[in-house]
Amino acid sequence: MLYWLGTAAFALAILISVSLHELGHMITAKRFNMKVTQYFVGFGPTIFSFKRGETEYGLKAIPLGGFCKIVGMTPQDDDVLPEDQPRAMWRFPVWKRTIVMSAGSITHFILAIVAIWFAAVFVGLPNPAYPATAAEQRAIPAKISVGKCVQIVLSEQECTSADPAAPAATAGLKTGDVITSVGGQPIQNYGQLTDVIRAAKPGDVAFGYTRDGVAGTATVKLVAAQRTPIDDPSGKVTEVPVAGVGPVVDTPALVTYGPGEAVGETFSYSWTIVKGSFEALGRIPEKIPALWHSITGNERDPDTPISVVGASRLGGEAIERGVPEVFLMVFISLNVFIGLFNLLPILPVDGGHIAIAWFERVRSWLYARLKKPDPGRVDYYKLMPLTYAVILIGGAFTVLTITADVINPISIFSR
Repeated sequence: MLYWLGTAAFALAILISVSLHELGHMITAKRFNMKVTQYFVGFGPTIFSFKRGETEYGLKAIPLGGFCKIVGMTPQDDDVLPEDQPRAMWRFPVWKRTIVMSAGSITHFILAIVAIWFAAVFVGLPNPAYPATAAEQRAIPAKISVGKCVQIVLSEQECTSADPAAPAATAGLKTGDVITSVGGQPIQNYGQLTDVIRAAKPGDVAFGYTRDGVAGTATVKLVAAQRTPIDDPSGKVTEVPVAGVGPVVDTPALVTYGPGEAVGETFSYSWTIVKGSFEALGRIPEKIPALWHSITGNERDPDTPISVVGASRLGGEAIERGVPEVFLMVFISLNVFIGLFNLLPILPVDGGHIAIAWFERVRSWLYARLKKPDPGRVDYYKLMPLTYAVILIGGAFTVLTITADVINPISIFSR
């Protein structure tokens, strides 16, 4: 039940953020005296609507976004009444059009910033000192977490009767023990511990350890199990010796801040999210084959893109497992990503309209300096083939990610 409530809550949060995106367009357009005739949440058949002034507000049946109708977005719009021509959007200065078209993305960024500040004060932001990379994780002390069975070490899942007991647990090792030697070889850190275990052979091996400052030894009977490479969790699975232990990280993964201190941390973390979003955008083409293979039977690469469906499932899983910080982080990342994507200089997204507006402005300036007649406005009809191509590619990509998220979804607790 918690899973479905969390999934519904996340989907509703995204619907609200997209509705606020359109609200940003509407408010700024009205402030500049552009005419806004419609503001609707959703698409498809109208459930209800009402009119206030010159704008119709309403709710439609398909809750997959929303729209805001601004009169005369392009010179080619043929539904502008003669009396509305002076208020057509394309007639306004380029800086005003830029503000109106970017207001949607700015709304997403504001939502993300507010959510990050809230997380910084009440939930916690990722701790910069927490070992995140493979090299950092290898360098931590060899303090172990002992699993109940071979296949499950750190997750919250329960072992079944078919799962072999963890050798370390059978040998009497306990969570919090610090391993000092394996097979007589001194151990300095957790990376060395895993290397030595995997280099050994299945069978009895002596483990030296300290527990509450007292030294001890235990004979652990290593068993063979399927594992991915330590430095590549998505790599090829092979059979290696295991003890059924994982690392214990004493550094907290999240850190909270006071309201004032959280302001600086909010903008610092916001920049981290922005950089990560740009990197994710750049990796999309190379991830398409992995998405396709995940549909046709391969294991889902956790680094592949997800749709709103996949993000909602992650949000539901976070609520079910009692980790609301994951819910917040997915919401923040998705808002930043949507905001940046909408600013890309391609039609039909907002960034395409902004790019055309500035192209017209620069071209007019250049022609004036060359004492040539102003070439006028860009003909949007000539750009329609490119626009349709973008819509077709974007639609196919959306279908691909949704299909992958339904058939082979990413789970934040799968490893």
